[in-house]
Amino acid sequence: MHILAVDDDTRILDLLRRGLTYEGYTVDVVEDGAAALTVARDHPPDLVVLDWMLPGLDGLEVCRRLRAGGDVPILLLTARGGVPDKVTGLDSGADDYLVKPFSFDELLARVRALLRRRQAASSPSALRVGRLSIDPAAREVSYDGHTVEVTGKEFDVLELLMRHPRQVVSRGQFYDRIWDYDFGGESNILEVYIRYLRQKLEKAGAAGMIQTVRGVGYMLREPDEEKA
Repeated sequence: MHILAVDDDTRILDLLRRGLTYEGYTVDVVEDGAAALTVARDHPPDLVVLDWMLPGLDGLEVCRRLRAGGDVPILLLTARGGVPDKVTGLDSGADDYLVKPFSFDELLARVRALLRRRQAASSPSALRVGRLSIDPAAREVSYDGHTVEVTGKEFDVLELLMRHPRQVVSRGQFYDRIWDYDFGGESNILEVYIRYLRQKLEKAGAAGMIQTVRGVGYMLREPDEEKA
């Protein structure tokens, strides 16, 4: 996921860049509204974190222009925390509103929630990696045209892997997006579901597609994609 962060405070920009990059997002940072519109046009983001008080073109005007050009989720940041200010910000097209100073953990939770909503709204009719495919609407899995029976949570785990093919999905990402809870190192529930999925995929002829990245998480790809 690609996030555009816009703020004229370089300390906040550095926090957003480092923190969001650590969480696995690709991050562009700019310090003014005109640059934000240029970057958004040339490299469309999946979400915008936008400061209200910007030099030149302020955040509200940037928000209005971004909203007029598409449906990218916008999280508005500002030191103005009054109810009328929040109403103004949301009426300008922002999807969410966070008051400075803010907790990065809260910002991250809001980012995840906005991205989940966008992902759900734009879910494709089918996702495919090699001969493995899933239908998010029907919640069905098939390999080489043959149905693979999975449970609800197994489907959720597999869908997250399918949405990030050939990329490492961390344990934290699974817990955040499927269980909405930070189990940390206290639970092996993810490993249990990965084992169930591997058994079912192997039985269907898809052995080796879910690969362990030790100490990080899991990756989905066809075994023959691995480099010799």
